[in-house]
Amino acid sequence: MSTEMPPAGRDPAAAAKLQILATEHWSLLATRSLTYTESLGRVNMFLAILSGAVIALALVAQADRFGSTFITVAILMLSVVLFSGIATVARLMSLNRDDYRWVVGMNRLRHAYLELHPELEPNFITSPFDDLSGALRTLGIDPAGGQKLGSVFHGLQTLPGMLSVIVSVVAGFIAALAARGFALPSYGVGVSGAAGFAVAMVLMGNWGRRSVRTFSPSLEARFPTPKP
Repeated sequence: MSTEMPPAGRDPAAAAKLQILATEHWSLLATRSLTYTESLGRVNMFLAILSGAVIALALVAQADRFGSTFITVAILMLSVVLFSGIATVARLMSLNRDDYRWVVGMNRLRHAYLELHPELEPNFITSPFDDLSGALRTLGIDPAGGQKLGSVFHGLQTLPGMLSVIVSVVAGFIAALAARGFALPSYGVGVSGAAGFAVAMVLMGNWGRRSVRTFSPSLEARFPTPKP
């Protein structure tokens, strides 16, 4: 059975269909707005925790002169910051997947608009196709123009990518403080911090790539972009 709608001029229920599609479209727009709001709220919460921890550690350092008490307190506080950062990155990845879902839904609705009124196609700059290429076009990402979705530079520009770097720095500091607590020399502390940062970055990067590659079966393309 074909899923295409007859043109609006020959469809007596075209007005009702347009109203239903428009209502769903506005609903998805509102949901995307809530997704952005929660993403920014999560980021602000993490940065507030990080800032508070840095200020508290500065006060402890003044009192203990970077002694054993400072190292113990710093490791405990930065562990809390590390946990909150990992939880924030996980939630941001989930929100990004949700936002992709809403974009796919809006593209499907746009496809339905064009089935009712195909003459409106020149007026749309976003895509009516619900595959990955169509979703990227709606999001303003053009792989053909040099923008690579999976590139390192693009990943670092996203909120999860940016926070992954900060979280990895926190992990590196924890490793360096632990090395300092074991009385390693300065170069050993530096190597431990760099190793902690590198390991955390690799783990966070692999986690991010896996989260992008897993999509729900409901997001399988029903209206793929025509091949040239």
